[in-house]
Amino acid sequence: MATATVLKFMQKTAEDDALRQQLEKLLGVGDGNISSESELDAAESEALKGERAPVVAEFAALNGFDFSVDELVSVIDAFQKHQGGEISDDEFAKVLGIVVPSASEGGMAGVSKLKKWFTRTYLGY
Repeated sequence: MATATVLKFMQKTAEDDALRQQLEKLLGVGDGNISSESELDAAESEALKGERAPVVAEFAALNGFDFSVDELVSVIDAFQKHQGGEISDDEFAKVLGIVVPSASEGGMAGVSKLKKWFTRTYLGY
């Protein structure tokens, strides 16, 4: 799933200093760490959704993360909308392709674990 690849690329910017520094240069704004909602600032979001998107998608592909410009823009747009309170956690998870099991499928324990992982990984807290 390409959305998952965008998310993996975003997460990698927190783990790989060289990748983060190269992304920072490509974007021309921010610090290059786009790993979570708390790390992704407004200037980075706009650059990633704007004219820098094709360059970033190409850069990501050169680093083993293959996704389209549209997929990148869709994920960044979801992050922005969630940051702004325009979409709920559930809607955000749906856009990102994260399936939240119902109580009958995995019980509330599964939902709690998923929420903790999701919050820590993509929301940054």
